[in-house]
Amino acid sequence: MTQSQIRRTLLQRQFELTQRLSALEVDLQKSHSHDWSEQAQERENDEVLEAIASRTANELMQIDQVLRKIGSAGYGICVNCGHAIGKERLKVLPETQHCVSCAKLAH
Repeated sequence: MTQSQIRRTLLQRQFELTQRLSALEVDLQKSHSHDWSEQAQERENDEVLEAIASRTANELMQIDQVLRKIGSAGYGICVNCGHAIGKERLKVLPETQHCVSCAKLAH
């Protein structure tokens, strides 16, 4: 996969995530029911939506960082150890900033 193909893939994913985040924000701004039992369920749902929104925002941030690196010598280099990230890993996870070894250490 070339860097231009990776860029297109990341831009498409960025668009999808931006749309998802916008929809989540709209859902989170909806007013709650006046019924106490309904409010409890709605608040639980809000917690789930907030967690999804947080993960989505984090993924968008990662994609933005990687898009700034594409075309430079920094793309495909692990931010932890400085070694090259494998081409197969980049094909599967073009937004990754960690080689397999460092990713394993993080989990």
